[in-house]
Amino acid sequence: MSLFIGIDSGTQSVKAVVFDLATRKVIAEARAPHQLIGGLPVGHMEQNPQDWTSALDFVIASVAGQIGAEQAKRVRGIGVSGQQHGFVALDENGDVIRPAKLWCDTSTTAECAIITKKLGGPKAAIRLTGNLILPGFTAPKILWLKRHEPENYKFLRHVLLPHDYLNFFLTGNYTMEFGDASGTALMDVRTRTWSKAVIKAIDRKLGNYLPKISASHEAAGLLRRELAEKYGFSEGVVVSAGGGDNMMGAIGTGNVLPGVVTASFGTSGTIYAYATKPVIDSQGEIAAFCSSTGGWLPLLCTMNVTTVTEQVRALFDQDHAALNAAVAATPAGAGGLVLLPYLAGERTPNVPAGSGVLLGLNAQTFTAGHFARAAMEGVTMGMNYGLRRLAALGVKAKEIRVTGGGAKSPVWRQLMADIFGVPVVAMVEDEGAALGGALQAAWCVALRDGNKKAKLTDFTVGTVALDEKTRCTPNKVNVARYRELQALQDKLSMTLREVFETQRKLA
Repeated sequence: MSLFIGIDSGTQSVKAVVFDLATRKVIAEARAPHQLIGGLPVGHMEQNPQDWTSALDFVIASVAGQIGAEQAKRVRGIGVSGQQHGFVALDENGDVIRPAKLWCDTSTTAECAIITKKLGGPKAAIRLTGNLILPGFTAPKILWLKRHEPENYKFLRHVLLPHDYLNFFLTGNYTMEFGDASGTALMDVRTRTWSKAVIKAIDRKLGNYLPKISASHEAAGLLRRELAEKYGFSEGVVVSAGGGDNMMGAIGTGNVLPGVVTASFGTSGTIYAYATKPVIDSQGEIAAFCSSTGGWLPLLCTMNVTTVTEQVRALFDQDHAALNAAVAATPAGAGGLVLLPYLAGERTPNVPAGSGVLLGLNAQTFTAGHFARAAMEGVTMGMNYGLRRLAALGVKAKEIRVTGGGAKSPVWRQLMADIFGVPVVAMVEDEGAALGGALQAAWCVALRDGNKKAKLTDFTVGTVALDEKTRCTPNKVNVARYRELQALQDKLSMTLREVFETQRKLA
């Protein structure tokens, strides 16, 4: 039987897994770190795309070595997941013009306002694309380059997203698929076509620099012959369309049919669900994305999750066990200490100028345990803000499948269940985005091999499994307590938004 490689290129590292279709198991995995570019102004978050390809090359060679030369010949496909929204600017030769501006870059608020005004306002933007024009998205990053670095912009000939750039490295083809493209704010998610209005608001020539958008079951191309030889693979290895990390994480957690909700607790936090038609939020707080499976993926994103808990952990010189112990030893609600965790601004709710705020400091709460508990509760309530908005749009959770670093903590999983008010459970295979890439590649190859009836569920069912020993159910007393604290955090956020704008000007 065939083997498939799944890749997940995130903000901190690139991961690879090898999936054996016969056993439905991951049989090898590897990881390689990469770094943010340091010393940039506040709000600017960038990486060198060449660092991603170097890490990609390393992890594929590593897993190929782990499975051995004979097994390597069985690799039929590769599927790539990548961090969403990043802007990779290439010249006519396919060379990188400048470092990529990332999903967490909030330096484009002025460009968002310019594009939104040209479109006719926020409601018009939602009507034209299904989404607001937000700093995290790709469209304002392109206008930022045009306005702030015209000497670089004049060389722009190809616009790619991070996972598309890795596909380009693997195949030599410029491609983009519906799921990741829907996170650019350049696309009308209802029709799955580029928005002429948004393109015109940035640059009439921009349409020439965007690749054709393909369906998610189609291939980006075949692995370049020199790479196949280097890794010891046979010729004809298929590179599937791939997708954004959330879209591929949905596949890797079995979130490919209505009724499943996934929450990822990593550097950022996301909650999303599969839908058979577009879910458009008139307020623009929920992203109306397409999935990488042929459907849609209404999604909320918060920018501050494990970055916040890691800051607190470092502040008190704790390892992860000590952090979890400190949280467990502190009562639910942290004695009334509430953290507004906007260390990098925030996307849901849309507060790009936000900063962190602690409310409730006193002699009793000024302890490591209270800080740790307030941090974990604060970021989880931040995600719950969006979960409640999803529910208002008709996407209601009966159970949440959790992934990411936060999902590994039993204390945090219980806290999630209490704040969300529904059971939470982790996955057996936590590298959901990488596994999703492998599963999408298997689906793509099956269709190319002539199995026209192949469905993605043919590969997720029997592969994606819940780790039942991790299941946590809500504590009714804590649920009531967190409902009150949620209202307080929401009110604090609304009250301080004008203050944030003033503070940012003074910083």
